[in-house]
Amino acid sequence: MADAALRRARSRPAPRLWLAGGWLAALVVAALAAPLLAPHDPLYQDLFLTRMPPFFMTGAEPGYPLGTDSLGRDVLSRLLYGARIALIVAVVAGSAACLIGAALGLLAGYFGGWTDRIVSRIVDIWMAFPPVLFAILLVAVLGTGLLSVVLAIAVIDWTRFCRVVRAETMQQRVMEYVASAEVAGYSRWRTLLAEVLPNVAPAIVVLFSLEMGIAVIVEAILSFVNLSLSSDAPTWGGMIAEGRTAIHQAWWVLVFPLLALFLTVLAFGQFGEGLKNRFDPVLR
Repeated sequence: MADAALRRARSRPAPRLWLAGGWLAALVVAALAAPLLAPHDPLYQDLFLTRMPPFFMTGAEPGYPLGTDSLGRDVLSRLLYGARIALIVAVVAGSAACLIGAALGLLAGYFGGWTDRIVSRIVDIWMAFPPVLFAILLVAVLGTGLLSVVLAIAVIDWTRFCRVVRAETMQQRVMEYVASAEVAGYSRWRTLLAEVLPNVAPAIVVLFSLEMGIAVIVEAILSFVNLSLSSDAPTWGGMIAEGRTAIHQAWWVLVFPLLALFLTVLAFGQFGEGLKNRFDPVLR
């Protein structure tokens, strides 16, 4: 009975999985519906309404629930449109890094030999560079813009997928089901794609969730140092950089995007850990 109760408890999604998934779902809805939800144009400036406080403070301006920044731009509208940029970078850059790293990791882990040696040496060389400084260097060379940020993150973070997937593939390669597939006449490519890949997929999904959180952080860092989109674009990192200079006069310009960034990265991390606890066959 105790074992049955333990299995039922593990089969139920953890609260953190629900909370993290709820926040990410709300963020996706807010980003997609930003033109409908945003009270104002995120780029519109009104110098007569600079640094207006949020609705719960004295002196708040109707129609600006989270206040305005030093140029009179609506903070809520910029947060919503900033969520769009953050999610685009997270999904696109995370997907690109996942595809490159997972493919190389599968090849290196399953075929071994010279394939493994070449991929491993490339990973070692790539990881010798500090990732954030490497991202800044790439964006400085490629030029600012959303595409440059996505390429920089994908080029840097594929190594994380490659190392994890390679290790998982090497563990699966010695399992009995792989030997059975080869005895049954499966080619090596068919065994890799039809047998090994489905068993490695849970680790890839978890790592992809964590990678999206990392991509959001890297984009915010690049925006903070004005190496992402243009300086007036509604990015969370740019809002944090602007709010830092006026923290004593308009703390809300800094706190709200900082809180959104913190909750989003935390949600991606907790969502990935929740998926790991639920779907990892070893933990189950």
